[in-house]
Amino acid sequence: MSAVEDPSYQISVQGSSLYVADQSDPDRQRFVFAYTMIIRNEGSVGARLLSRHWIITDADGGVQEVRGDGVVGERPFLRPGGEFRYTSGSLLTTPVGSMRGSYQMVAADGHRFEAQIPPMTLAVPGSLH
Repeated sequence: MSAVEDPSYQISVQGSSLYVADQSDPDRQRFVFAYTMIIRNEGSVGARLLSRHWIITDADGGVQEVRGDGVVGERPFLRPGGEFRYTSGSLLTTPVGSMRGSYQMVAADGHRFEAQIPPMTLAVPGSLH
């Protein structure tokens, strides 16, 4: 049984985004988005978030990959049933784009696994019909 199928190592991820108009400058192709992530440990073993991998795609097909330790300067430990919530930001050169990726985790028993981040749309209000 893989870690993804093993109920001991179940991390759910939900995200939402918001256009930040006062930090954006459409005339200069600068579109700023804030996103809030909720990471929940639905498994039976505690786990620490070690790192992140984001794939950010703009409307022109441009792709940025972002890798780094932890999230917002933290490497949170999630007890079974626990959650961690944070808000961060992303910059696009188009009014529409998307983000997806994964968090790399290590369980309290030493098992390493990934928690998938589902695709999230980034869009200036009124830009999608």
